[in-house]
Amino acid sequence: MNVQAPPRLLELGAQCLLRNEALAIMALEELPIELFPPLFMEAFAGRHTEALKAMVQAWPFPCLPLGALMQDHQPHLDTFQAALDGLDVLLAQEVRPRRWKLQVLDLRRKTHQDFWTLWSGMKVSVCSLLEPEPAQPMQKRCRVEAQAGLKPEQAPVEVLVDLCIKEDTLDETLSYLLKKAKKRGKLLHIRCQKLRIFTMPMQSIRKILQVVQLDSIQDLEVNCIWKLATLSRFLPHLGRMGNLRRLLLSRIHILPHTTPDQENCVNQLSAQFLNLPHLQELYLDSISFLEGRLHQVLRCLNTPLETLSITNCLISESDLTYLSQCPSVSLLKDLGLSGVNLTSLNLESLQVLIERTSATLQELDLDECGIMDSQFSALLPSLSGCSQLTTFSFCGNPISMAVLESLLHHTMGLSKLSHVLYPAPLESYEDVHGTLHLGLLAQLHARLKQLLCKSGRPSMFWVSASPCPHCGDQILYDTEPILCPCYLPD
Repeated sequence: MNVQAPPRLLELGAQCLLRNEALAIMALEELPIELFPPLFMEAFAGRHTEALKAMVQAWPFPCLPLGALMQDHQPHLDTFQAALDGLDVLLAQEVRPRRWKLQVLDLRRKTHQDFWTLWSGMKVSVCSLLEPEPAQPMQKRCRVEAQAGLKPEQAPVEVLVDLCIKEDTLDETLSYLLKKAKKRGKLLHIRCQKLRIFTMPMQSIRKILQVVQLDSIQDLEVNCIWKLATLSRFLPHLGRMGNLRRLLLSRIHILPHTTPDQENCVNQLSAQFLNLPHLQELYLDSISFLEGRLHQVLRCLNTPLETLSITNCLISESDLTYLSQCPSVSLLKDLGLSGVNLTSLNLESLQVLIERTSATLQELDLDECGIMDSQFSALLPSLSGCSQLTTFSFCGNPISMAVLESLLHHTMGLSKLSHVLYPAPLESYEDVHGTLHLGLLAQLHARLKQLLCKSGRPSMFWVSASPCPHCGDQILYDTEPILCPCYLPD
């Protein structure tokens, strides 16, 4: 039985003070700095909106990590609005309060998670939490503004937030934030490090992006069922995200017949990469226009990628040839081609690509590529040279036990290889209909484990993963099968 700890004296004092909000607000001018965070926590939890509004205006630290507090307490619209209203009042003042130091309102849920815990426990060095996170672009801008002769009180306040845009309408908290940013213009900057875009009308997306500092976005996911023409309307915004490091584009479709406009859209997409000098990770998923155009899409990349993932796409042999020669892939750490059908392609270019990246490649994903025994065997010499490889996955390919054993022998010298996910070998199926025999799979897996032990690599993690013939969910097999519900008794 859990016994709830009694409130500490500090909490009781904050609760007592907040019973009279007017008195609490008057006390802020003389309140010791170390009492602000615990008092703010009590005001937030107790929904004392007027006190919250006043405390934001008098906040004595450069950063207010409101998002971390919202993570621990169920946020209410009125408390969130009160915090923004306090900021709005602050920005409207020509002369800011004496104790005012607020530069950053951080609404991200997973940052500064220790702030409130440490302050409420009074087990913290004051100096360690007085400054916002390092390397915030705002600090540089403040120096520039000071050199330009701007008054310190005119410097903008930044709101840091990770945005997930979905559905047809915005949630009320985001709508309220955007309203305040639009109202205050240059005095309130919304900076968004991570942006996820799901189903939403393009007109609504563009309205949101108009009030976001696009150069703050480092991680972008566009996961919409868009036609290429719709993507083209988004591309001017993409080109202004100059600090982007990770980009995912998913489910972009093209009309069955090629038109000049569609070719122009592909060229526009490629041209945007010239404006993304910090791009390190590129994910292209279910992009219907890639086949025969991979060189068009990637030719303007001007920096080496660390991750390239092309999944669930059709590509041609010429695409694979270009990929093996592309200047931007020579330092890849992560290469993913899951769901790309390679059955009918000559994989000599893939061999070349693996060899080119052998000094840096750490993760390789060739799941569901339709790679046959002969093709896979041709890749083994290239794989054996990947000295940094840690994870190799090639589930869903029709591979025999003999080729799996050959893979094991070729990769024994890769000291960093710790995880191999392989398909159930052909010999573990009962018939041509693909019925998996778990007993046969267990025997074959035991054989591989035995070979690993004999080779001095018993700790290498080899796991078989194959789809359930009934529902399609994965069946994993290490020492024992991890079964889907189809195999379990009622």
